[in-house]
Amino acid sequence: MRFTSLACQLLASSTLLSVVTATPLINLESRHNYKPIKPKVLLISMFTPEAEIWYGIPEFNLLAKNITIPGLSPLFPDVHCTANHQVCQIITGEAEINAAATVTALVFSSIFDLTKTYFLIAGIGGINPKIATLGSVTFSRYAIQVALQYELDAREKPTDFNTGYFPLGTHFPTTYPQNIYGTEVFEVNQALRDVAIGFAKTAKLNDTDAAIEYRSHYATNPAYKAGSEPPSVLACDVATSDVYWSGKLLGEAFENTTKLFTNGSGLYCNSAEEDNATLEALLRAAIHRLLDFGRIIVLRTASDFDREYDGEAALTSLTIDQGGFDPAIKNIYLAGIKVIEGILHGWNSTFSKGIKAPNYIGDIFNSLGGTPDFGPGGGSSSPSRKRSALHRN
Repeated sequence: MRFTSLACQLLASSTLLSVVTATPLINLESRHNYKPIKPKVLLISMFTPEAEIWYGIPEFNLLAKNITIPGLSPLFPDVHCTANHQVCQIITGEAEINAAATVTALVFSSIFDLTKTYFLIAGIGGINPKIATLGSVTFSRYAIQVALQYELDAREKPTDFNTGYFPLGTHFPTTYPQNIYGTEVFEVNQALRDVAIGFAKTAKLNDTDAAIEYRSHYATNPAYKAGSEPPSVLACDVATSDVYWSGKLLGEAFENTTKLFTNGSGLYCNSAEEDNATLEALLRAAIHRLLDFGRIIVLRTASDFDREYDGEAALTSLTIDQGGFDPAIKNIYLAGIKVIEGILHGWNSTFSKGIKAPNYIGDIFNSLGGTPDFGPGGGSSSPSRKRSALHRN
């Protein structure tokens, strides 16, 4: 979840384009005898502030090589790489459609060999004050597409519904969806996530007076104790929705959706707009063995609370400057660079061969093999794989 004005977004995008297109390597696919680029780490940023935090850093120069690929975002048409191509970056554009289109264009381009690449999805998002606070750094095992449901206006919901959302193919909010599209839940490598957390915990996170002041309001509710504390690095899960939602009622509804869709294993803490779309594109490439789905890390930092504190209006919580944006952007780099350095420094000893996942990885359709630990009955039954409503085909 983000809160930046359209004018600021367009200005930032224009500025970024003028910087990164100065010396592009264009149309590599039309050249003969080129060797595919084999990055060790690919950063996936979603919009300009998330991308720019990686520029001008002392560790490496991401703008040394700028490679234009057909199908990337018109706002962000280049893949950026270090001179030795060990670290590269794409910027997807915000929301699910942009993310899916951009990542698909990249992973199916013959310019890159991504079979041994680690993917670091690194962006900002909203945060559940029951779990963490502004500026915190979260690493996910599950990504849940929480808005992929039926929806009634809450003013018209039945009296026994606790929300206007209820799963597809069902008649009640607590029933597992029966019409499955395949993108509801993705699970990534838990062992790799834990290694990344270990690297990130060595970082000194940024915090600001504004964030400290705003989060102090959450101390009045014991349920929000975590929201009132300083930022930290932790494991919890991300909810994907194109709708920029906010408020206690929706927050609690999507907490429940997360638990339902993951059979109680998931812990919702972070809201975002792209992750399930990005993961679906990566999964489709993994099916064709173009990449290793076990090498994906999902990092989100907390830019704003997903709900109001006691006594605050939900609208105020959504529209006020909570003070979390700046530390969230800075902590992408501060935590993320530790992960990247850890992978690069440990490449020969550990990361080249990969880290074996102790858990299931993939989607609900077990597209990569194995048995999902989520789904109706924990993967013991097969839901309908079609798009339909209760009374229409």
